[in-house]
Formats: sequence, structure tokens, C-alpha cells
Amino acid sequence: MHPVNGKKSCAFAALLLAAALPVSAQQGAQNGEWRYYGGDAGSTKYSPLDRINETNVKNLRIAWTWDAKNFGRRADYNWEVTPLMIGGVLYFTAGTRRDAVAVDAATGETLWVYRFDEGERGTLAVRTNNRGLAYWSDGKGDDRILLISPGYHLIALNAKTGQPIPGFGQAGVIDLTEGLDRPVVKPGVIGASSPAIVVRDTVVVGAALLTGTAPVSKENVPGYVRGFDVRTGKRLWTFHTIAQPGEFGNETWENGSWKYTGNTAVWAPMSADEELGYVYLPVETPTGDYYGGHRPGNDLFAESLVCLDARTGKRIWHFQFIHHGIWDWDIPTEPSLIGITVDGRKIKAVAQVTKQAFTYVFDRVTGQPVWPIVERPVPQSNTPGEKTSATQPFPTKPAPFDRQGVTLDDLIDFTPELKAEAVKIASQYQLGPIFTPPSVFDANGKRGTLQLPAATGGANWQGGAVDPETGILYVSSVTNPSVIALYKDPKRSDMDYISGAGADQLPKRGEARNIGPQGLPLIKPPWGRITAINLNTGDHVWMVPNGQAPEYIRNNPALKGIDLSKAGNPERAPLLVTKTLLFAGDGSGLFASGPGGGGPMFRALNKKTGELIFEMKLPANETGIPMTYMVNGRQYIVVAVGANGVPAQLVALTAQ
Repeated sequence: MHPVNGKKSCAFAALLLAAALPVSAQQGAQNGEWRYYGGDAGSTKYSPLDRINETNVKNLRIAWTWDAKNFGRRADYNWEVTPLMIGGVLYFTAGTRRDAVAVDAATGETLWVYRFDEGERGTLAVRTNNRGLAYWSDGKGDDRILLISPGYHLIALNAKTGQPIPGFGQAGVIDLTEGLDRPVVKPGVIGASSPAIVVRDTVVVGAALLTGTAPVSKENVPGYVRGFDVRTGKRLWTFHTIAQPGEFGNETWENGSWKYTGNTAVWAPMSADEELGYVYLPVETPTGDYYGGHRPGNDLFAESLVCLDARTGKRIWHFQFIHHGIWDWDIPTEPSLIGITVDGRKIKAVAQVTKQAFTYVFDRVTGQPVWPIVERPVPQSNTPGEKTSATQPFPTKPAPFDRQGVTLDDLIDFTPELKAEAVKIASQYQLGPIFTPPSVFDANGKRGTLQLPAATGGANWQGGAVDPETGILYVSSVTNPSVIALYKDPKRSDMDYISGAGADQLPKRGEARNIGPQGLPLIKPPWGRITAINLNTGDHVWMVPNGQAPEYIRNNPALKGIDLSKAGNPERAPLLVTKTLLFAGDGSGLFASGPGGGGPMFRALNKKTGELIFEMKLPANETGIPMTYMVNGRQYIVVAVGANGVPAQLVALTAQ
């Protein structure tokens, strides 16, 4: 399958551009700073700093902490923030109201706080989790911090004072609920969970909506992507992620479903190529997550990577990873931009890891796959009214970084007794390869479909990190299934089928984490892993378990005497790569695939082999992606931590 360009002329121009431009890799965070959520515009999560290295990492200690406990009721376990660092100042969001905060990067002293009071609109916000902020500077003293509020306003702040910029929008504020081509956009329907991204002088804004497990209606607000002038706040363009009449892809929304279908947003962070002026959008699933009978067709640009010209919003190319998605395998993480060399050919590449544990790699100028991506037949749905795509795209390289689909060979088998019980449990569910569709509860005597990777992935918002010096991609993932069961409930939804809780006999979302024998996972380990992939060759370099199995598994009597050293923690490790090391942690446990997932351990790994070099215990679970910077000749690593009952903190580590 090939990507689709806007027009033939665009494709030709892109090819000329590719030939003319030097192949410069994203070089990660520069000058000892961290100016983007992912380190640089290309989301490498890489820094060339090496003051903390293999020799002295054993001396890593806490230099200072910043406490978020007074910033709202959900500031403990859902603080997914990664700070920015510019000019010796850290910028981040905190608390239920997503206040913007500036602190001294050397000491943790609070410099300013900005709070935007949205009243009921803020109280009803669809997303309160925090991931961070965006930054822009004209290089002449006009330095701005861009905040998206929980109630969906875009706010430009003076980076030095925290005061709104008077000439931006209305007194520094833009109402993002306007211009979404729906008659009424009510509070509590649309918001954002990730920061905007600034590409040259354009602020690009995504959205996040109500989850689609059991939507109350087939109708919802669309998650369009928009670009605004960073100086004035003027809206420059709108990209319709649900293709409208006259636009490319509108015919893929059959029976007029483009008129009412919503979601199809970009809730994950975005990436950009400043040199090209392009922004890359990882687009989510349409309404609803597990039933698409009300939106027949392939549904462009759902579950696609879309490349736009950031100044005009013009589509350059796109690639759809899933046609007519019904697995909630939306694209959860920002794409990684990196320069690679494949068979002697230098390529400005973009790599997208996904929930289904694939890594798709493209030439980011033209959209051409670096290695072939082929359409293969997949199982078809038996749900009334559903019409699934006959084929789905499969990358031929790299190989999947986690287990896909469920067979009897995938079941836990530490002992013959456990395997026999696992087989008995699995017989209650529909099994099959990847892209096996969700099934109706109690159809053919089955309790639903076992989906692996789970609806939360595979990979999730923690995503991957890439080393621009070696071309190695590091990605964390989880191996445990979801149970997806469809049922009718006219009292809850006008959709023909929804999924999730609602009937006593139905498994709750994520219940698959506990359905294995003796309270153990149903699928064999490792349950959490970190995989290194060479993007120059498409080959896996190594895979190691992420930490150790949770205590509830290690202490299970059924596993007495069993070696669990390579079982791993069922949680995704947030990753940071530097010139010398790969840093990883247990993870928050909030989206773990088993009770007891996550934990407070923070580790340094040999990035060439995955070997553990050093680990230390943090005050709580790692809830955000770590970042690093240099100030006053000292390198720091800062990470957000928190857990139920443990106040959230920013923890600054140093080895000096």
C-alpha cells in the first residue's frame, strides 16, 4: 500500500524537495535545553548531554523536588507532564485546572504561576490530565508559552512574567470550541490532553474527546486540527480529519456518515520538521471505538499519519494504518523524526509506533514507505450491521515489537496445571490473529473477543525515543489482552452496539488483566518490555523485560519456585535517551494491564545492549516522560512522579 498525496503536482514537488534538501537528522534537544515536549520538534526524546554517564550514574541523587499537592484533586497519579527548559527556567502544567508554572531549573524555586478560571466549563472538562506546554520565540525578546486549558482555550503567555499576551486573540485567549462546524459544542465534550506544537510561526492544535467505548450517540464533535498565527492568534486553517464534501476521502464516509460522526481527533502530541515546515498528525479512531456500523467505509483520515504544510494546512501526504477501525487502536503517540541510511540511501524518515505493536517507517518528505507495507486479508466481523475492511496494511519491516493475536500457544504455561486452566478460560472467548473483530456478548456461547495487543496497546502515549547518532528506536510496550464484548443498550446509547460495562455478566473494560488462572495474567510473559530497533536496517537489536514482575505475581503460591526474572512489569516505561544512556522507569501503573503494574524504580540501561547499569527508587511512580538539561555546568534529569495517596512531585536528579 502506498501513501496518498494531495495532488500529483504536490507529489512531484515533494520529490524535488527531497532531492534538494540535505538529509539532516533531528539532533535532539540542543544547547542543553528542552524546548519541546519531545525534546525537539521531531520528538526524538534525545539529548546529546553526557555529564551523567555510565561512570557516574551510580551517584544519581535527588537535587530538588517541586510539590504539586496544592494544585487540585487529580494532581497525584495522572500527572503525565514533561517540562520544557529554556534559559534556565522550567515550564510545565500542574493540577486539575492545568495551571502553567515556571520554576528555576537549578533550584526548583517557583517563579510564576498562571491560572485561567473557566468556571463550569473547566469543571466539566473532558480531559484534566496534563502533558505540558509549547514555546515560541522570535529571537528578539518576544518569548511565549502556549497553554491549552482543560475547557479548551488556547492561551499565549509572556514566558518571563506569565501574563497573557494582549495582542493574541482576545486579551491573550482563543476559544477553541468555535469553528468546529457543529451548531452547538457543549462544555465537557471536547478538550485536549497534549500540548500544541509550534512550527515556525504557526501554533498547531489538536483535541481530545469523550472516550468511545460506549458513546451515548453515534453523533459527536469532530476533532479537527487547526493552525493559528503565533503572534496574533488569527486562525490560519482548519484540517478536516473527517473529510468533508469536495475533499479527498469524503467518499470513504459512506451513507453520509461524515455529517454526524465525531472524534477522529489528534489527542497525542504532534511532531514537526522545521526545515520542511511540515507537521505530522497521529489521528485517532472515529465514534465509536468498537462498532463502526454507523460509519461504513474506510473513514479517512481516521487512524492515519497525516503530513500537512504547517502554514497553510494543506495535506502533503497521508497513510492510513487501519481501515474502518473497530479496535480502539488509535494512534497514541507522537511520530519520531530521524535521519537514517538504508542500503546506502540517506532518508529523512518518520517512524510511527502504534498500539498494535507495529512500527511504520516513511520518507517524511514524500510519504513513501521505507520498506514495503502490504495489504493482507484479515478476519471479518459477524456483528449485525458491521462491515469490516477485507484487508489491513502490514509493514514487512520492522517486525512487531510485541505479541499480536491470541492462540493457545500464547497462554501462560509455567506449569501443566496452569496451562490447562488457561486453556479452559480461553475457551470462553473468541481467539484469533491480529485484527480479529470484536464480537457480540454470548454469541455462539462466547463472552467476547480476546484482543492482543489490548485496546491500550502495545505502545501507548509513552511512545518511543530515537537516537539520531545510531538510528536506534527504543519503544516500551505491554503484553496483556483486552476482552471486547459488544451488546445492545438503547437506554445508554443510540448506537446499535456498544462495549464495556453495563450488564452484570459483561466483563468491565480491562477485566482481561485478571482472567488468567489463579488470578495471574492469561498470556505468557514478558508482560512489559523495552525493544531496540535499528531503523537503518529494520532489524530488532535487543529486547529486555521492563523491570520485574509485580509483587502479586511473585508472591502467588502457584508460581512458587518459578524463575520470574524475565517476566517484566505489565506497564510501559517512559523513555529518555542521551549520548551515553537509556533511561527508563517502571511507569505509573494507571494504564497497566495487571494489578500492581507500575512502580517507583528509575533505571539507567546500556543503550547498546539493554543491560541494567543502575537503578534507584523515586518517591513515587513515574507518571511523565523524563527530560534532561544543563544549567550552571550541571546536568539534571527531571521526571514527574505520583501515585494514589502520594502527592505528585517533579523530581530533579543529578550525579554531581
